[in-house]
Amino acid sequence: MKSAALASLVCVTALAVASSAVLASATLSIPPLFPANNIWNTPIDGLPVDLRSDAYVTTIGATRSLHPDFGTVYNSAPNGIPYVIVSGTQPRVAVSFAYSSESDPGPYPIPADAPVEGGAQSSGDRHVLIVDRDARKLYELFAAYPNGDGSWRAGSGAIFDFSGNALRPATWTSADAAGLPILPGLVRYEEVVAGEIPHALRFTAPQTRNAYLWPARHQASSLAGLDYPPMGQRFRLKAGIDITHFGASVQIILRALKKYGMFLADNGSSWYLSGAPDPRWSDDELHQLGQLHGSDFEAVDQSALMVDPNSGQARAPAVAPGAATVAAVEYYCAAADRYLTSTSADEITALDSGHAPGWTRTGQTFAVFAATVAPAASCRFCALPRTADGARTAAVVVAPCAAAAMRFPNLWVVDAAALVGQAQPNADGSCGAGTVPVFRMADNRPDLNNRYTESLAIRDAMLARGWTAQGRGALGVAMCAPAAQ
Repeated sequence: MKSAALASLVCVTALAVASSAVLASATLSIPPLFPANNIWNTPIDGLPVDLRSDAYVTTIGATRSLHPDFGTVYNSAPNGIPYVIVSGTQPRVAVSFAYSSESDPGPYPIPADAPVEGGAQSSGDRHVLIVDRDARKLYELFAAYPNGDGSWRAGSGAIFDFSGNALRPATWTSADAAGLPILPGLVRYEEVVAGEIPHALRFTAPQTRNAYLWPARHQASSLAGLDYPPMGQRFRLKAGIDITHFGASVQIILRALKKYGMFLADNGSSWYLSGAPDPRWSDDELHQLGQLHGSDFEAVDQSALMVDPNSGQARAPAVAPGAATVAAVEYYCAAADRYLTSTSADEITALDSGHAPGWTRTGQTFAVFAATVAPAASCRFCALPRTADGARTAAVVVAPCAAAAMRFPNLWVVDAAALVGQAQPNADGSCGAGTVPVFRMADNRPDLNNRYTESLAIRDAMLARGWTAQGRGALGVAMCAPAAQ
């Protein structure tokens, strides 16, 4: 355990101020895309292989290489599908649509200099993607062209609300052929640098069936053969593929393809993986993806995750029986009336030996999944120093590590990476097979502190002290931990 990390655990009464109001006003690079229980954010590495997987791979191209359809520059324009982030004050402009019956009318908050896929002179798909970070909405256009009066014209357009799980109306297109949002499926440089892509990606295939699968809403083909994959079909990189010889950035992409997979979202070249352009990409490293071929992938049957065909909400995936677990040990600091949970062997040893004075065990422990096998990993974040002595508040953030780090870059720093492995509860707080709920409570003080427990009695006692339940469902379920064997 590094001394810098231990410094944040020193038991003091002067603690950093990090209230929920302050967090809500943090400057965001990009908001989390849809709730944690959205199908885009749901791991599929434990789901069964689709019965038609071999046929789908064959028609797309078993020997065709995976191709990064993004990077730095191509044909003198940024390579990939760009997006722009705007505030809620960005002026809205009118947009006319060729496919108006399946487009959201707007107006859309398009800056005059909004980046266009392929560049301003492009004759390709010309996607324009705008994120309103304050309204938590995504605006996407296909075949978008600016008019001289400040308005725009486009083939189609769609508006998505990040705060919910709503899908497009059935049979409607979007700016994508499958009727899905584009931005959630892009490989983005910021996530790779953060060390994790916590969502599914997007790719294209040359021939698709005249059908679509949930959560897709639209088909774009006249082919009826069952060997052709439908729009929305999800694929993943096979678990047994060795990725250790790839570059560090490519390994992060490949881990996401194993865990979250990729949606077939449009007609195009075989196995073309979509991403956002960025001058910081290494094109040479990205081209290592071409060492993989269609035969390295398999189609996934994710039908068991569907809660409602008209919602993107997904059921919590089941955890494999016998998955590795570690103990989460709770400590208490009486001087500051604070709780801390740790799964790090080095940290537990340091706390037990008095290297961080004032912390004592409460006697409460519960099991969590090892971060390497869990459906999701959570990091413990500390507020940045706000006092002269550099004291910080430690709290577990139950969210994908990279997403939390990106959402609050100016307020929180990682104190313990991948400290907790957890499975996501369903929206009603229920847990999947083989798991039990872990409740989270918050003390509502300016120097925010959380406590985690499997005990309903402890939960109720903390609420009686004025703490607030946080999490899903009426009881405030933060995560699902492995049930006792």
